[in-house]
Amino acid sequence: MRKMIFATGNENKMVEIREILGDLPLEIQSMKEAGVYADVVENGSTFEENALIKARAICKLAGQMVLADDSGLEIDYLNKEPGIYSARYMGEDTSYRIKNQNLIQRLEGVPDEKRTARFVCAIAAVFPDGREFVVRGTIEGRIGYEERGENGFGYDPIFYLPERGMTTAELPPEEKNLISHRGVALRKMKEILEKEEILK
Repeated sequence: MRKMIFATGNENKMVEIREILGDLPLEIQSMKEAGVYADVVENGSTFEENALIKARAICKLAGQMVLADDSGLEIDYLNKEPGIYSARYMGEDTSYRIKNQNLIQRLEGVPDEKRTARFVCAIAAVFPDGREFVVRGTIEGRIGYEERGENGFGYDPIFYLPERGMTTAELPPEEKNLISHRGVALRKMKEILEKEEILK
């Protein structure tokens, strides 16, 4: 079975990725499982650029097929902050409970219709033969007034889906995988991989 590295150290992401790509004839490894250690400087100006920077760097090190993602939260009222800096917002070691409270405070007094936001996920695939593919997935919602739900991670507890009446942290994992930005992007990438016959 062919191996593929997903360039992340985030165990939550690995669970999501394995659930969505699990039926592909691939052994999906995290960087740790593949024994690849690199601190890649993601200095791109878009989610797509950052995903490519990461995938290229790990592909060069490991010499095998690599997927990498860059994802984040865009809040329209805050000029699309935290955006590509979502993980680094208020410092990488700051807990998401503190980050979420800060964003809720910054939107104090802002009405529902102006609390629009989206999660964005760009996924890049880079191959040792030089081929590269990039896709983007998004999910639209609003910023809630308090943290709700235990199922998600990161900014999920404040990302409210009006049509479902709950946050992405309140969704059952299988439902979240169907509609999440990462789920959408992973399925787009899965289609490309199948179409390109890369997995045969």
